[in-house]
Amino acid sequence: MVFFFNPKSKSKTKIKPISPDLFNQTSSKRDLGDALEKQTVDYLEQRGVTILQRNYLCKMGEIDIIAQDKQNLVFIEVRYRRSDHFGGALASVNLKKQRRLIRAASHYMQKCNITNKTASRFDVIAISGNLNQLEFNWIKAAFLASA
Repeated sequence: MVFFFNPKSKSKTKIKPISPDLFNQTSSKRDLGDALEKQTVDYLEQRGVTILQRNYLCKMGEIDIIAQDKQNLVFIEVRYRRSDHFGGALASVNLKKQRRLIRAASHYMQKCNITNKTASRFDVIAISGNLNQLEFNWIKAAFLASA
């Protein structure tokens, strides 16, 4: 499998834990995903990124976060893995997932009349660790649209 991750643009940060009260045995994966995406939005906004849309869904796929970072339109995939077994959060964005993101981003740009001359990129925010000590790893330009 081919990955296009760009190791030069990593930004690792430890971030405050998610409240243990929020997650118990009856909580769903969706609830956890929503809470992690909310923390990711906070993380991005603290770094000057403007959030344009969350959870963009079309028949081509879903984009977790669409944002503006300086002059770039950014499509962001958020992934969480408790451990690095089986490759961890970053490795879970495989070629099939990359292609879905690219098609969904293309759909979004067509729907919003955004030309292909607009600077855009695909980022991945890989979250790891237990809920008491999360680590955010922001990979800018994680893969290319030619995937």
